[in-house]
Amino acid sequence: MKKLCPHHNIPLEQAIFSGVEVDYCSMCYGLWFEEEELRWAKDERDKNLVWFDVDLFKHPENFRIASGRKLCPVHRLPLYEVRYGDSSIRVDVCPLDRGVWLDRGEFKDIVEYLKEKSDSDVLYHYLAKLKEEVWEVFSGPELLSEELLDVLAVLKLFQYKFAAQHPRLTALFAAFPK
Repeated sequence: MKKLCPHHNIPLEQAIFSGVEVDYCSMCYGLWFEEEELRWAKDERDKNLVWFDVDLFKHPENFRIASGRKLCPVHRLPLYEVRYGDSSIRVDVCPLDRGVWLDRGEFKDIVEYLKEKSDSDVLYHYLAKLKEEVWEVFSGPELLSEELLDVLAVLKLFQYKFAAQHPRLTALFAAFPK
């Protein structure tokens, strides 16, 4: 069954986007990500964001029927619009197969939002974020190896951000005998 663009009702093409095979519209350049593909593409685009995920399906009570009657490329049922985390970015989701439709430019907006959000989360909520990532090692939702990589990424990011914000302390610590 051919997937159709939610805007133009034409068959979607396939391409590799940030290391992930996705479907896209050759007219509007919108992207269709099947379940988990958006996370994989985000992780491939910026390795420093591997640990930072937004669960779009966590609060279905916040779903609103998408404007313009966008239909799921697969099921041809209305897509739902939801905010991406606490950003102003609104994406379209299908609760049946957990697919995500991004209009042109929204992937770039998401990566920029995540970079800004991760900077503040690592600096100001570091211990809470580290606790959350360590807990996920035991509870999922990703594979154990992926969860451990997330913990290591948080630790590495904190080290870099601490060094950038406190160069004198970093130099002092570096001067200690090993």
